[in-house]
Amino acid sequence: MGRASTKQNKNIYQLRREDLGLSREKASEILVTVPPERIEKIESEKSLPHPDEVMTMADGYKAPSLCNYYCANQCPIGQKYVPELKIKDLSQIVLEMLASLNSMNRKQERLIEITADGKIDGDEIDDFIRIQDELDRISMTADTLRLWSEQMLADGVINSQEYERRRKNVAK
Repeated sequence: MGRASTKQNKNIYQLRREDLGLSREKASEILVTVPPERIEKIESEKSLPHPDEVMTMADGYKAPSLCNYYCANQCPIGQKYVPELKIKDLSQIVLEMLASLNSMNRKQERLIEITADGKIDGDEIDDFIRIQDELDRISMTADTLRLWSEQMLADGVINSQEYERRRKNVAK
């Protein structure tokens, strides 16, 4: 068994592995395609993980939030387009979603007024930006709900086979 790390500023990948009580060698056995030496380089930040390695760690460590973290913080494209999400309680997610949807309902008529002529004039820009911000909040809340459900599936709180079966039926 390897010695425990005393490093102060551990990255998210090392923290998750250690939360599971795994040495790098044991983690490598679970991850199969990521050798202990590569795990060490990722955790010591000598090199950034590759997207496929992050997906492997997210699956092996049962931590789907690792994918969002990577996209939001380490991928150059994701840094521009992907917000970092935090898993919250389901009730908080639902309340945030309802608040945003209610706010958007009030702004719906203004959005129609602004966009009816196909252009956004100077006096409409501020309202349009506020509406865009509200739509972004709705999108983030929906993404947070998706991340919550992925974590519940990974933890076995939601039966993954039943979930996938019903998801296919609902999509029809």
